[in-house]
Amino acid sequence: MSTMYEGGVGIPATKSDRFDVRMIVAAVQRAAGTPDGMLALHEPVFAGNEITYLEQCIKSTFVSSVGKFVDRFESMLEQVTGARRAIAVVNGTAALHACFRLAGVQPGDEVISPALTFIATTNAIAYCGASPHFVDSSLRTLGMDAQALGERLDAIAQRSATGATNRETGRRIAAIAPMHTFGHPVDMDAITAIAAHWNIPVVEDAAESLGSTYRGHAVGSQARLAALSFNGNKIVTTGGGGAILTNDEELGQRAKHITTTAKLPHKWAFVHDEIGFNYRLPNLNAALGCAQLEQLDGFLTSKRRLAVAYDRAFAGVPGVAFVREPEGTTSNYWLNTILLDEAHADRRDAALTALNDSGFGARPAWTLMHRLPMFTACPRGDLRVAESIERRLINLPSSASIQAHDD
Repeated sequence: MSTMYEGGVGIPATKSDRFDVRMIVAAVQRAAGTPDGMLALHEPVFAGNEITYLEQCIKSTFVSSVGKFVDRFESMLEQVTGARRAIAVVNGTAALHACFRLAGVQPGDEVISPALTFIATTNAIAYCGASPHFVDSSLRTLGMDAQALGERLDAIAQRSATGATNRETGRRIAAIAPMHTFGHPVDMDAITAIAAHWNIPVVEDAAESLGSTYRGHAVGSQARLAALSFNGNKIVTTGGGGAILTNDEELGQRAKHITTTAKLPHKWAFVHDEIGFNYRLPNLNAALGCAQLEQLDGFLTSKRRLAVAYDRAFAGVPGVAFVREPEGTTSNYWLNTILLDEAHADRRDAALTALNDSGFGARPAWTLMHRLPMFTACPRGDLRVAESIERRLINLPSSASIQAHDD
């Protein structure tokens, strides 16, 4: 049987002579069916009012940065997430960059983030002139490990007038940026408590987790600052787009201001009172997003059905574990994921080749951030769990359009 860990995540196990990459392909076929051509890793579903709203937007001539669909999209996001303010922007990376700026991240600072993340998290830190500081991930969530975070801060941090400083580098630790990997919420209570102890702001990277919940609340809805993404491969897409979530009304007003070129309101004058960013989401994209948000509940239901089918299909596959949502959370299962036992990590690429040759668009984890040439010199803690996950992880086709075979 496949090994399990708390939350359903695979852990290293003894080598099984029965491990066979063909069994992985067969399990995916049982859950997702036999593809006619290539079954994409994650593709959008357009089955609602997309064409209607796009036609309305085009006929209005307001297709750029002003229009009723931007306001409607932001309002719908506030309703869906429960956040007090949602500010739509051009993509998730822009949302993260703005969040770090709003959190006060300055050139020369450090921001603690996971090594196992999409590069947007790390790039956005660099855009501020700050340095990422990498910490380890949890096998239970695949995201930032709260215990590793606490131990790292205890080892290198000292209190200062501005919050906390890295005694080894002399730089201010300006923010902590957990990311909800593949839609699985991290342990925000523990991370938030550690951040509060050190007086460090938290910027929540919720780019992959729209529709996920943590202890009954939408991911990102309890944060002072959180970022969403609506790229074409996300559960809801605007083509390209993102959003900032905040429960601080003043911060929300400032987020809107700096992401709309910091222009002061006036009927005809162009007066900008600070350096701002042209991060405005076009009305055309927002129209698409409104139609997509109307279908979110259906997307989540379909993706959960597929996750259940995958879980059942892999239950009898030796040397492999399906990654389930952590306890106390509801995952959107943005990307369904399996982990090979450590003993079979050297077979990951063979499994990826077999899956893709069979028509299943599977992929590995991202290259860990500290391995990329521009971030090799950045400070980091012990990353042994993230490195283990990187060796063993495979993402499986996860589109909401896939008809799950869960019998």
